[in-house]
Amino acid sequence: MGRKPTITREGLLEIAEGIVRGEGAAGLTIDALAKAASISKGGVQYSFSSKDDLVRALIERWTDQFDELLGEMDGVPPADLVRNYIKAMRGSQAAMNAKMAGLMVAYIQNPENITETREWYRSMFKRLGDGASDAQAARVALLAVEGLFMLRISGIDENGEWSAFLDDVESVFERLLEKR
Repeated sequence: MGRKPTITREGLLEIAEGIVRGEGAAGLTIDALAKAASISKGGVQYSFSSKDDLVRALIERWTDQFDELLGEMDGVPPADLVRNYIKAMRGSQAAMNAKMAGLMVAYIQNPENITETREWYRSMFKRLGDGASDAQAARVALLAVEGLFMLRISGIDENGEWSAFLDDVESVFERLLEKR
């Protein structure tokens, strides 16, 4: 009977997140993760065959966490879906700091990974799909929030502006809905 592993795949992902938070995306390597976890590189590669596999697992983990914050999306009216989206973005601030978002940029540069990202966004826009004015306002608000997310990657949140910009998007979105 083999020994019970002292570190799990989930434990390695926790440590990997810490590396990205502390050193940025460039600091995350198989070797750095092995050192931080006090295991061999082979031990890391048992769970993640490559850095790309590790990054893919981190992105999947963050996406799952975000989807959990977002809640049920099927059958939710467009306006409510975007309200939930803005709320989820606010709730994910700690997990989605600029250094982690930088990892996402590297992730989508891989052609295999971009497909998953595109499909996720396509599903969001499908849910916001019809031509009604509230659906149109919801799509614009979603695009604005995603634009803020991309700006956050470049460090726009250093002075705490992120939350105020989300307030602006939410306020304009609600005013648009009131005018219908």
